[in-house]
Amino acid sequence: MRSFTDIFIKKPVLALVINLIILAVGWRSIDALAVRQYPRLESSAIVITTVYFGASAETIRGFITTPIEKAVSAIDGIDYIESSSRAGVSVVTVRLRLNHDSNDALAEISARLNQVRSLLPSDAEAPAVDIQRTDKPYATFYISFTSDQLSLMQLNDFLVREVQPEFQTIAGVQRVAVEGPRELAMRVWLDTDRMESFDITPSEAWDALARNNFLAAVGRTKSRDVQIDLLTDTDLKAASEFRDLIVRERDGTLVRLGDIAKVELGSEEPTGQAGFNGKPAIWLSVWPLPRANELDVAALLKQRIEEVRPTLPASVEMTLAYDGTYYMDNAIKEITKTLVETVAIVALVVFIFMGSIRTVIVPLVAMPVSLVGACIAILLFGFSLNLLTILAIVLSVGLVVDDAIVMVENVERHIREGKPRIEAALIGARELAAPVVSMTITLAAVYTPIGFQSGLTGMLFREFAFTLATAVVISGVVAVTLSPILSAWMVPPGGKEGRLTRFVNAIFDRIRRGYDVVLGQVLRAWWLVVIASIAICAFAPSLYSRSKKELAPTEDEGIVFAVVQTAPDATLDYTVRGFSKVADAFMSIPEAKFFFQVAEMAMGGGFGGIQTIDWHERSRTTEPIQGEVIGKLMQIEELRSIAVRPAPLPGAGQFDVELMVTSGAEAPEMEPFINQIIGAGYASQKFVYVDSDLKIDLPQTRIEIDRKKVADLGLDLADVGRDLSVLLAGGYVNRFNYEGRSYKVIPQVGDDLRQTPEQVLQWKVRTRDGGSVTLRSLVNLRTEAVPRVLSRFQQRNSAKVYGVVAPGVTKEEALSALEQAAKEIVPPGYAIDYAGESRQMRTEGATLVSTLGFAVGLIYLVLAAQFGSFRDPFIVLFGSVPLALTGALVFTASGITTINIYSQVGLITLVGLVAKNGILIVEFANHLQEQGLSKRDAVRQASATRLRPILMTSAATVFGHFPLVLVTGAGAEARNSIGIVLVSGMAISTLFTLFVVPSIYILLAAKRKSHPATASAPSHSPSGAPPDASGEGHGRGTLAPA
Repeated sequence: MRSFTDIFIKKPVLALVINLIILAVGWRSIDALAVRQYPRLESSAIVITTVYFGASAETIRGFITTPIEKAVSAIDGIDYIESSSRAGVSVVTVRLRLNHDSNDALAEISARLNQVRSLLPSDAEAPAVDIQRTDKPYATFYISFTSDQLSLMQLNDFLVREVQPEFQTIAGVQRVAVEGPRELAMRVWLDTDRMESFDITPSEAWDALARNNFLAAVGRTKSRDVQIDLLTDTDLKAASEFRDLIVRERDGTLVRLGDIAKVELGSEEPTGQAGFNGKPAIWLSVWPLPRANELDVAALLKQRIEEVRPTLPASVEMTLAYDGTYYMDNAIKEITKTLVETVAIVALVVFIFMGSIRTVIVPLVAMPVSLVGACIAILLFGFSLNLLTILAIVLSVGLVVDDAIVMVENVERHIREGKPRIEAALIGARELAAPVVSMTITLAAVYTPIGFQSGLTGMLFREFAFTLATAVVISGVVAVTLSPILSAWMVPPGGKEGRLTRFVNAIFDRIRRGYDVVLGQVLRAWWLVVIASIAICAFAPSLYSRSKKELAPTEDEGIVFAVVQTAPDATLDYTVRGFSKVADAFMSIPEAKFFFQVAEMAMGGGFGGIQTIDWHERSRTTEPIQGEVIGKLMQIEELRSIAVRPAPLPGAGQFDVELMVTSGAEAPEMEPFINQIIGAGYASQKFVYVDSDLKIDLPQTRIEIDRKKVADLGLDLADVGRDLSVLLAGGYVNRFNYEGRSYKVIPQVGDDLRQTPEQVLQWKVRTRDGGSVTLRSLVNLRTEAVPRVLSRFQQRNSAKVYGVVAPGVTKEEALSALEQAAKEIVPPGYAIDYAGESRQMRTEGATLVSTLGFAVGLIYLVLAAQFGSFRDPFIVLFGSVPLALTGALVFTASGITTINIYSQVGLITLVGLVAKNGILIVEFANHLQEQGLSKRDAVRQASATRLRPILMTSAATVFGHFPLVLVTGAGAEARNSIGIVLVSGMAISTLFTLFVVPSIYILLAAKRKSHPATASAPSHSPSGAPPDASGEGHGRGTLAPA
């Protein structure tokens, strides 16, 4: 009977052209693919920042944060809203649901903010709205600039004018920002004594600056034929012009700004400072476009750095302080190296099992065509080359080689029977066309549930699943187009066997005979095997419950971060001095390459970290390095700091565990409960560090105004409040032009006059009758402790409890302990929620377990359709899948790996792999029953005949994926986890399948009637299998022992 495969054998050029096209287009696709660390996620947050100079945290929360929260809470696509209110600044973060269009959300939020702008204080700045990627909320590159001669202000101005535009023009760069800036400003340092002597109030100085530094656009003159643009010099450009500014004229006497203030070109009030190896620095952060190939951007950036370096002043040093592609680049190199090792090992295994170099060429050709061809689908689906898609290609090596092995061995068998090469190829391909198609569908069915998984797990593994499925599909195309004719060309004429081939065949004949004898004995007590297998599988739930669980293993990314908290009343200078000790602690680690830092007062401290030397140059991973650094940081008294490692998945927070406690109560009422939860966290011995953001220790002095005295003097509260705001707040009046750029004009009292709150009492305010009175007679000072930050979560007052887990403890264990303690401690009216990685754990942690069950059910239905029976799929799956999963769970329960998203994907992959072994036995046994054999004899002969292909494909999987178990370096933890599950499960399952499946077959298989045409078939071929035994639709085809 003819088959569509005939055309590719009769026209071999067509087969070659099809596969060459797949190879060429696939190779071209590789160049067009974006390279990322993870698949691209639309995971965004809208950050709304509103500055209100001089306002307290309570004022910020009541008048800015709350109205903004209410306004934006009604938009679509919100996962949660959190906010923080600190002195002078409100930050509202709207976290969007995964894959919600951030541009739509931004437009709607902007419209809502315009509606509530009139509700905000008039002196507050307009809310600034920014989109932040939550899967990567920081820049990919940070470039550090230090100088021994230039001040930070001068260095900042030079970078903004000369260097920043150079990096902004790099292809693939979205924006370049300045970190730890020292922006130029005209500083007007008011002298309260001189102002009193000239009878000038702070408000009058402010008004004079506003009136006399005015940007006027006066227009143009226009006659019938000529028009001329007009300019005015109402705006001031230099410090000398500001000094000469007339504040007041009285009785012919002029009071200039220089008479009451020191005017200089300085910088804005610094709120942060960057550093590199302990030296003050200015950083440029480089943010690539979302669809850019970050490795290409890194190469162009490094090239541009070398081009810019000669143009820098002699005293300026430029260093790439943080390279976000450092881990990505090394991880991709490592996994590519693993891919090469896997291909080589699989080729060696196939050669050992087949004993012929010529026949090995067929699967060796099929592998690269299938793997490179998968890149076509990656490009068409809009995927990228990332750690997960490359891992899928590594795992697919063992799958794509199977069809080619089956085809070459089937053709070789027919040639040994004496058929001409072309005829052997035609018959062999006809026999295997249907099995290859059905097995491809079966394998695709295994990965389909992963591909359609929702949430973060689904987004991460969708590309993984479809890449694997595509590679399998293309391997099927190669198997029915190229492999038959290639097999006919490669197999020696007449099936002549070389010395090595005969030696290998002799060994496998002995193994098959020995297995046949043992199986015969086992089948006499098949019911004992069934009972034993059920008993073994009964341990699976216990093994699963004993296994440690986590969302994903933390990788060694070559980075150890430091999260730093400073004293609540500390200045930036104090914090920077404390950072120098943090830098010393980190740089004392032998593996440290360099230390970077950002002291940021808006964060209550800042962050820093080290990049380590390359993985192959050090013997320790970052986990013991982190432990050593934590011990050193605990000894620093000036700052409170903790070492953390980067989160294993995109979108996670800073800490291992982040638990949110929300309530309608105020911070003082919540504090005792939060402290109890922290104590319980330490008592559980699962944390090395537990803390919260609720700390009521920020000294605050309240200026209590005597309203009656103010009224008696003819003043009002606005007069007093405005004067104090001008002197203390540091707000800006307007802007001035300096060398083509605009900068702020900031009047403020000098640092020496505002060192303590008591100095404020010495200042004077003018009464309505022209006299003056000291503030001491109008106000009282009351010092109190208030929260450092007023936090809210989902519009309720909140406190975040966070921690770093102890060595040997999983994040799931630590979170569960903290969660249980919180439930026991907090009273009614309080609620528990999650942030960061803990939120991912609670929403994503168990989704793949249900997906595993769905995958088993789906493959059962596919096999039922293939077999035309509901019994046979049950035999296949029950005889292999539970035992494979139980075997893999032994290794998770023993602590060798954990239950995480990678190991769960490994378990799902394992279902498809082990089912193939059962299919081989069951389908062949059914065929032999139809030839007239009894159920016992049929399954015994089928198992013996299929022993060699089962061992071959299992060995290819076990040994091919064994490098995943041993791999070290960048990205090793995830590959170790999936490799351990696959290798252990496949090895144990193969052993069980060879005895359990035949036993279950005897118990459950239906008796099949003998068909006369089949029963009268020719006797067994010299290879020991019926000539047509495997051509009736089983997944592996005619794999008879040689």
